[in-house]
Amino acid sequence: MKTSWRSASLVATAAAVMALTAACGQDSTPSAGSQNVGATAAAGDYGNSGTGNGAGAGNGYGADGQQAATGSKSAGRLAVSTNAGLGKVLTDSAGMTLYRFDQDTAEPPKSSCDGDCAKTWPPVPADDATAGAGIDKAMLGEVTRSDGTKQLTVAGWPAYRYAKDAQAGDTKGQGVGGKWYALAPNGKKATLADLPGLSVKKSDLGDIVVDHNGMTVYRFLKDKAWPKSVSHCTGACLEKWPAVAPVPASDTKGVQKKGLMGFTRPEGTKQMTVDCWPIYTFSGDKVPGDVNGQGVGGTWYAVSPDGKPVGAPAK
Repeated sequence: MKTSWRSASLVATAAAVMALTAACGQDSTPSAGSQNVGATAAAGDYGNSGTGNGAGAGNGYGADGQQAATGSKSAGRLAVSTNAGLGKVLTDSAGMTLYRFDQDTAEPPKSSCDGDCAKTWPPVPADDATAGAGIDKAMLGEVTRSDGTKQLTVAGWPAYRYAKDAQAGDTKGQGVGGKWYALAPNGKKATLADLPGLSVKKSDLGDIVVDHNGMTVYRFLKDKAWPKSVSHCTGACLEKWPAVAPVPASDTKGVQKKGLMGFTRPEGTKQMTVDCWPIYTFSGDKVPGDVNGQGVGGTWYAVSPDGKPVGAPAK
């Protein structure tokens, strides 16, 4: 009975999405389990507000083109710290935040951060890492890197430190390039949010749409929604404004269902839309509730539940 109900539900959802797809002239439908995606191009001056909030710089790894010393400092006894914006965060024995990279894989464990990337994000050695209070030792493992060294993994995810974190408790690597996130003790991305793929949150801007991590979602006024969704944020722009990948309409709450679907971007990846408008997050937003992308360049605005750009000047 359960299997039949689920199948019927999926068929109904697919039919609804196909109808909406035809209305907006899209060529793809959302897929379940999608996560936010970012580009691999180095960041340029796209939407720089002059506040220094933009993450991801010249070399594309968030180090502003500076080469950080390669770190191989032992992890020691891992610990759990509590961060006001991120909840429980995994740290090494010195209290330094550990991170994971969206371009890695956990099944099987594989690191995609080598060369200059590994100088900005030093891999955490696996040799002496042990589980402290609140950490399941079964979560800890190791992966052999391309240079033959062993890197710590947490629930399969390779663990890193960030070169710009200067002292215990720093989380400057959170959200860099839309690909780097602090590790929770269970290997997931550290977050206070337990949210659907897209939902609505009250903020100083009013009701705005947030992603599954509770991060603010934005619209780019230079994009187009009709008769076919078109993104004009390409190449280096995506480093600062990662495209939100499609999520099923069933995995949303409070967001207008009309025009809620995915489309294919110029480079072939998939992106989510609200009211047929492409949506993004901002690499300068570090924790849920941040709205550092609001009004940047006079072209980027948070998204209301009906897909309108919040606070954008009237046409």
